[in-house]
Parts: sequence; C-alpha cells; structure tokens
Amino acid sequence: MAFSQALSGLSAAATNLDVIGNNIANSETVGFKSSETQFADLYVSSQAAGIGVQVATISQDFSTGSLETTGRDLDLAISGEGFLRFADSTGQVVYSRNGQLNIDADGFIVNAQGAQLTGYAGERVTGEPVVLQVPTAPLAASATQDNLANSIFGAQVSINLDAEAEATSTTFDPMDPASYDYASAMTVYDSLGGEHVVTSFYTKTGNNTWDVQHVMDFAGKSADYQSQVNAGSTAPTVEFDAQVEQISFAANGQLADYTPTAMTYALSNGAQDLNFSIDLSGSTQYANDYEVTSLSQNGYTSGSLVGVSFEDDGRVIGSYSNELKQTLGTIALANFANDQGLRPNGDNGWLATAESGEPLVGVPGEGVFGDVVSGAVEASNVDLTTELVDLIVAQRNYQSNAQTIQVQDEVQQTVINLR
Repeated sequence: MAFSQALSGLSAAATNLDVIGNNIANSETVGFKSSETQFADLYVSSQAAGIGVQVATISQDFSTGSLETTGRDLDLAISGEGFLRFADSTGQVVYSRNGQLNIDADGFIVNAQGAQLTGYAGERVTGEPVVLQVPTAPLAASATQDNLANSIFGAQVSINLDAEAEATSTTFDPMDPASYDYASAMTVYDSLGGEHVVTSFYTKTGNNTWDVQHVMDFAGKSADYQSQVNAGSTAPTVEFDAQVEQISFAANGQLADYTPTAMTYALSNGAQDLNFSIDLSGSTQYANDYEVTSLSQNGYTSGSLVGVSFEDDGRVIGSYSNELKQTLGTIALANFANDQGLRPNGDNGWLATAESGEPLVGVPGEGVFGDVVSGAVEASNVDLTTELVDLIVAQRNYQSNAQTIQVQDEVQQTVINLR
C-alpha cells in the first residue's frame, strides 16, 4: 500500500509543480489569472490508514491584477469585475481580461488571435451583443441647421454691444463702415461640407435698440464689389443678401423679448440652401468695449477616421480629421455567478460551462461591472515571490514522496533477502 500512497503523492506533486510552473511562465502574460492546486486525501472506509492523495481541483484566482499604462488608445483594461466578450472564428463566445486590441482590415476590433470584440451599436444597450465594427467610410458632412423640436438653433453668438455708441441714421451698406458700429464673423457649413462665413453687422438705431444684418460670404462679395469699383463701374452689381433682425435691451443691459430669426441663404454650389437661426441670447449692452463672449454652430465638414479610443463607460469613440468625435458602439462585459466554473481555453480566454452558470451581460460602470480604462492593460496577478516559495515546497514534497518509494523498496528487499 505504501507504494500506491507514494505514487499518488508523486502524481499530485507533479501536478502541483505543473501549475506553479505555468503560473511562473505566465507572470508577464497580460490578463493571466494564476491557479492553485488543491489536494484531498484518499481513504477506504474499512481501513484506518489513508491510501494516498488526489488533486481535488485546480482553483483559479480571479483577483484583479495591477493596471499598467501603455499610452496606446487601443489597449484596454477592466478596473473591477467583468470579462471582455469576444466571438472567435467559429462563432464561439470567449471571455477574457486581456485588452490588447487592434482594428483589422475590415474594421473589426480584434485581439491577437483575431477574435472579435462584441458590444452594442451606438450608445443604445438593447438586445444581444454583436461584433463591433468601426466604419471605414468618412463621416458625412452636416449643414448648420436648427432643430426646433429640441429648441436647438444652428448658430449661437453672445456679444456685448457698447451702450455708449451713438445711434446711426446712415442707410446700411456693408461696404461703408460708417453705416454700422461693429461686425463679427463665424464659419457655417452647407450640406456638402462647404464653408461659408456669415458676417454680422451691428448698427445702433436708438436707445437700447439695434439692427443686426447677417451677410453670407461677405469677404468674397466685397472683393468683387471693389474690383468693379476699381474697373470704373459707378454702379456695382454685387448683391450682399443681408438677413435683418432687430434686437432691444432692457435698462439693465440684458436682452429683452428676443426670439431668434430664421434666415435662408440661397447657394449655387449644388448644396441645399442654408436655413438656420443665429441665437443672440446671452448678449448684453453695457458701457464696455464690443466683445464676442461665445460663438458656436452645429454644422461640420466631412472627415476621415484618424483614431479610436474607449471611454470609462465602454463607449467606443471615433476621432475624425474634422476634429469631431462620434460614438461608434459600446463594449459589452460579462460576469458569472461562479467564475471558478469557467474553463480555460488558452490564449488568455475562458469558456462558459454549466458550472459557471449563464453569463450576466451588461456595460462598464453599471451594476456589478467595473469601468474600463483606455491606454492601459491588466498585468498578470501572479506573485512571483509567492510562486518561488511554493516551488521550493512543492519540490520537497515531490522528493519526499520519492523517498517514501525508496524506503519501501529497501524494506521489501530486506524481507525478500530473509532466509
């Protein structure tokens, strides 16, 4: 019986050495989780002495490894609970903590083995996760326009107009600086992404009242106007197409009773005519210098994708050459009632089993799921110092079991040699 005891000890010790060796070998593997050999003794109910040892299980340690910054936008770490969810080439779902990602030629976000990261299209988290694909097409241009259903105007300007300015009675002429008090300009975009400059001319017409003349592409038209004048024309034919609105201020300098005026500009470049409002809310009339305090508009030209990154809440963000960013999708994370039931699949991945239970799927930062960190990876949770000490203990255990066999052999030889 001593032989069988020792042999079971050797087998169990060899397995323990294998587990420790695997931990040490993967101490630098991103997302790797260390394992521990757990033993159980063997008994026969009719005997007092045990008949050896067996490996009860190999337990996995799913504690979080340290996060290491890489500075690479496509590297991804999970700070907290959850697994990244991948679909491999066979359609099988694989779970991993390794977030070293790339974008393949077809725009799929993949790991080193080519498995595709899964999630949800856009910001909506509905239905089953799908593989995430970054669109390779340019971001389409969008014209400056109102969205009155959401109380959004195409452009916004806040300006301080000098309360001490004198009222002007001269008929407005954009080519005559004496016919207005101040001018500001902003760039807007048509449906083809073409740029146009709207120049706003402010003319004081009386106490607390102003006319605002909005002229599109004034610089180009003024150049045509001046060239005709230089050519000797006494009646230049350039049309400045000014869109007019009146504004007034209360005695405290605040804008009073104001509603933005919708303006339409006809275009000849093949784009749709521009139709939007310039919202002057927030403008003031104080006895200070003219000053534009804020200026914005919601149009943009087309842009090519120049980079992809991740937000803490799992949104996949595309950065475009027109300096805009767009949400391309949202990463899905998975968690399990019994992560010890997950079956290692190699390549830093695990498969769900009946023992692990069905995956709970969600998005980073919600419920039990941790946040994701872009530009970082999760290091292996192997503690090399502990593993080296365990290696010494395992080696002695193996040697002791081998010594048991040697002693039992010597005893048996003594019995055989009896005469």
